[in-house]
Amino acid sequence: MISRSILAAALSLLTVAAVAQTTTQPPAAAPAAATPPTAAPQGVKSDITLAKFQKRREKAIMAADTDGDGKISLPEWEAFQAKRNAKGDPAKSFARMDSNHDGFIDRAELDAFFAKRFARLDKNGDGVLSADEMPSHKSAPKPEQ
Repeated sequence: MISRSILAAALSLLTVAAVAQTTTQPPAAAPAAATPPTAAPQGVKSDITLAKFQKRREKAIMAADTDGDGKISLPEWEAFQAKRNAKGDPAKSFARMDSNHDGFIDRAELDAFFAKRFARLDKNGDGVLSADEMPSHKSAPKPEQ
């Protein structure tokens, strides 16, 4: 008889504990004032890391590789720049990127070039480009990218 009473009490306690767990309230949302003032507007991504920066830029620049050999020649670069209506001398920009002076721009040269550019843009040196550090010219990535 006592064992039945103990069993009933134990089951009652377990039932109460299970109900209490399922009816707890979710934690209250943080107040709006806790949002940092430098947060980007909703829908705008401003957390551009070096890897994202290089990948986006490389993808855009490698569109100049019209023969698909994985590297860009000066004639390909000049045609690409003309198509984009780019300002400046394409031969000069090509020479800046062709660091080993072999007459081609390959992915390794692009990575090195964009790493230097990223470092110049990352004013606070935190490894992430915030919205205020992003370039505002037409070749800058769109916020939704």
